[in-house]
Amino acid sequence: MRHGKKGNHLGRTDSHRKAMLANMASSLIKHKRISTTLAKAKALRMYVEPLITKSKTDTTHSRRIVFSYLQDKDTVTELFRDVAAKVATRPGGYTRIIKLNNRLGDNAEMALIELVDYNEVYGKEAEVAEKKTTRRGRSKAKKADAPAAEAATETAVEETPATDAPAEGETTKEA
Repeated sequence: MRHGKKGNHLGRTDSHRKAMLANMASSLIKHKRISTTLAKAKALRMYVEPLITKSKTDTTHSRRIVFSYLQDKDTVTELFRDVAAKVATRPGGYTRIIKLNNRLGDNAEMALIELVDYNEVYGKEAEVAEKKTTRRGRSKAKKADAPAAEAATETAVEETPATDAPAEGETTKEA
């Protein structure tokens, strides 16, 4: 039975898996997004999100705990200085996993894992999507004005006398 065995072993020994996840977490914190396999991205999310939560409280104890996982002084400094300030109000969910096309060599499922507060794509697309209008039909304001305008032109036509038009049966000869 595998009760309580939550993490994916990723086909690696314990020491290799810990080193790989520490390196991937450092790369994610430094570059804000990395491309990897889907299984590694899901394992990395479980690994890095508690570290980001610990970085919200900037104490010596929390820095030492995070350093024991990452083993990189520059990454720990950037995590506590830059990343923690951006995610201070977010109550969890610091990473986003986006599925990509399968890898050409072995058809492995690929994914892009990124820090949510550092995206350049999604916030701008949402704003542009709201401003975009369709060109298929008329707007409600134009539709409301259109019947009133048509009625005004009909009454203007009815009021003008038809003296210029020839009567029935008559033809006009132009010189």
